Amino acid sequence: MINKERILAEFFELVKIKCSTRDERQVADLLKARLTDLGMKVTEDNAGEKIGGNCGNVIAYSAGTMQGTPTIMLSAHMDCVEPCGGIEPQLKEGIITSVGDTILGGDDKAGIVAILEALRIIGENKIQHGPIQVLFTVAEEGGLNGAKIMDPSLLKADFGYALDSSGAPGEIITMAPGQNSITTVIHGKKAHAGIAPEDGINSIVVAGKCLAEMNYGRIDSETTANIGIISGGVATNIVPDKVEVRCEARSRNMGKLEAQTNHMKETFEGVARKNGARAEVIVQESYGPYVLTEDAPVVALAVAATQSIDLIPEIRATGGGSDANFFNNYGVPTAVLGVGMNKVHTADEYIKEVDLYNSAELVVALIKTAGTMKK
Repeated sequence: MINKERILAEFFELVKIKCSTRDERQVADLLKARLTDLGMKVTEDNAGEKIGGNCGNVIAYSAGTMQGTPTIMLSAHMDCVEPCGGIEPQLKEGIITSVGDTILGGDDKAGIVAILEALRIIGENKIQHGPIQVLFTVAEEGGLNGAKIMDPSLLKADFGYALDSSGAPGEIITMAPGQNSITTVIHGKKAHAGIAPEDGINSIVVAGKCLAEMNYGRIDSETTANIGIISGGVATNIVPDKVEVRCEARSRNMGKLEAQTNHMKETFEGVARKNGARAEVIVQESYGPYVLTEDAPVVALAVAATQSIDLIPEIRATGGGSDANFFNNYGVPTAVLGVGMNKVHTADEYIKEVDLYNSAELVVALIKTAGTMKK
């Protein structure tokens, strides 16, 4: 049913467009025009203004041809990690890669082309369907900022799907962790390292002692923690009086997330105090977790749609965050779907040609299956 040549050409076209985080204007304008051509009502919010970008989230809506069926949301993000300029995609033996040392950009152009192709197929074949909302977000990479800053009242769907995961089409992610950002500044005491080191309190050494007593890495099956960035000191002949340590904690269980966060905060404060220093700890909630049950309509529909095109559904949890974390917390149950992207955020990124086609087939099946449901 889908047009494979059209999908492949559009994927190649989109990945060639540089779309850095907060600089998505060029690709957004193209997508707005295509959604309009597909008969959707298209708007753009002011997320870009709020986050210092040049573009907002693109939101499109079609009332559909059927009444009494649920409104489904189809979502993907427009931005890519660096380096995303000058991408030259190539297809060899069914595998799409970048020719050079850039990323490929399948994260998340694979999701975008699947949505666009499905909308075309629905229109060209005059397939009866319920209401559809499409959301292409900005600034997903590095903080889910487009979804975070958007007005939740703009979401009109009963439930949705974010096409933004590795794993072949048929993978359905129903659980994802929440994340807390933990930034600590350890204040020691400056001194000359050669003349009077005993007069100083080395903040870097104190930070090391804190980390030596801290639990991080894989805490349990639901919980992780990481020490990501350490910065401090100005010269080797000065006992450093300040160092910053940036960390994170994640868990699919809010109680465990709070416990791990408190453990890290209290370790920094307690060890610093024992060593004559002071730890200033700032905790910020990056996003909340979500858990979807297998009998939830959003999951049941995804399973049925997957089976209808002879793919095997695989329900699983993830340790990563996505725009779906915010959509779920805004009250729109949203599952994340695999679109076949592999080794994302690296120059070794690739996607199987067949996964591009299967993703589009799956979106068509989602729309058709939703039309059989009662709201």
